Amino acid sequence: MEIIPNFIVFEGCDGSGTTTQLDILADRVRTNYKDKLPFYRTFEPTELPVGKIIRNVLSKENPLQIKPETLTMLFAADRNEHLYGNGGILERIKKGEIVASDRYVLSSLVYQGIECGDELPALLNSRFPAPEITLFIDVKPSIAFARIIKTRTSFEIFEKQEFQEKVYENYLSQIDKYRSFGARVEIIDGSKNIDEVAQDIWSIIKLMPIFNV
Repeated sequence: MEIIPNFIVFEGCDGSGTTTQLDILADRVRTNYKDKLPFYRTFEPTELPVGKIIRNVLSKENPLQIKPETLTMLFAADRNEHLYGNGGILERIKKGEIVASDRYVLSSLVYQGIECGDELPALLNSRFPAPEITLFIDVKPSIAFARIIKTRTSFEIFEKQEFQEKVYENYLSQIDKYRSFGARVEIIDGSKNIDEVAQDIWSIIKLMPIFNV
């Protein structure tokens, strides 16, 4: 499997704290390394045209009704632009930037795998290179879902505790498969407090070659 250097991905169930931890990492790198190591923070679905369609599908307020297989294809199309398009991940990496994304291939293998089976997501995502490091923030679904209820006023279609139970189990399964292809996935105990989780993440990230040149 091809690996993209200096590319970091955060993965986890909804409510696991991926966005929070990515923000903390971004602030840490920008503060401590300033202009020496440009850091680009991104996410999927993106704000590109296909990503906006996906967000309409996921929204409970104005949901766009499509087949799960179609949604799986849209995620792959959005990822293709995110990775290879103008201003995309690979272009930024080539310029010497560090790129960190909130979700990437594993999310599709997990979420769309539940919706339409493993075969199509695996096929559509098989050509995408893996990041240098994927960080899976391990939080039990009951805890993660309690966080969602506490902090959200609106929910997406996958934000149901029963579905998130399936998501958690599928992550554990898909992580093993992803690793078998050569991807590096680190499991972070997300039940700790925010600062402790951030420190555990940094203890891994700081060992990346780009931080030690």
